[in-house]
Amino acid sequence: MSSFDPDALECLAAIVEEGGFERAAQRLSITQSAVSQRLRSLEAQVGTVLIVRSRPLKATAAGQLLLKHTKMMRLLRADLEKDLKELAPSSTGSGREEERISVAINADSIATWALPALDTLALAGLPIEIITDDQDFTHEWLREGQVLGCVTSLNQALRGCRMEALGFMDYVAVARSSYASLHCPKGLTAHQFATTPFIAFNRKDDMQREFVAQAFGLKRVTLKQLFVPSSEAQVRAVCAGWGVSVLPRLLVQPLLDDGTLVDVVPHHRQPVALYWHCWNLSSGVLDSLSDALRTSAAHTLRAPG
Repeated sequence: MSSFDPDALECLAAIVEEGGFERAAQRLSITQSAVSQRLRSLEAQVGTVLIVRSRPLKATAAGQLLLKHTKMMRLLRADLEKDLKELAPSSTGSGREEERISVAINADSIATWALPALDTLALAGLPIEIITDDQDFTHEWLREGQVLGCVTSLNQALRGCRMEALGFMDYVAVARSSYASLHCPKGLTAHQFATTPFIAFNRKDDMQREFVAQAFGLKRVTLKQLFVPSSEAQVRAVCAGWGVSVLPRLLVQPLLDDGTLVDVVPHHRQPVALYWHCWNLSSGVLDSLSDALRTSAAHTLRAPG
């Protein structure tokens, strides 16, 4: 098999990651015409289209394979730079901005335990890119080769990847104290939830419906929902009296302790098991990422079993 031009591969990655040719050109400090030329050259070499020119742009199946290959090359270079720094501490390495090490982590983990886990690596100069999504969908980024690892609720290892359990994140239904006193003074009941505004992360977020269904023994639930795509902003919306939200206990416990928020379904906790998936490769950088997330999870999440 003929080798691929590294600049052309990074050009393909830039188009996908930046969502367009113009932004890819800005990132790579080349003209938009040069971006198109590199992509055409790579497509001619592979013999098929690599980018679907839709809104948003997306990689074809062949493009996804080359994107995964590009990220593997980034990981190898990151490993090499790490090893060289250990042998020659004064070495600064190449550290090109476009060679980012990407991981997908659900928003609630970012807001609670995952970000502190990466402090040491980020401060050491590892060019980390964190992509956020719902915990039920982060694995799709790994499946498509756009990240080298993900924190997800999926408990089955993807092909070519290894998986380990991190622990359980418990969710509770909370509301502002004054809101609860007015609308559900005895807690949320099966007769009230349908008319109560629930603050969800986005339209893919099923946590609110799953919590209510399990709390009240229902098969199907329809909720009146508001959407706020940030874990911290969901907390703010609840504190402002927008309605009820099902949020990680880790995130809201201080506000429960000081009385700002109250648990409106105190008899129920919704546990979500989290797993770390990553490429099954021998890599010092990948091992460091895995160790950091594993250690932080062990200190903050409820242990498996």
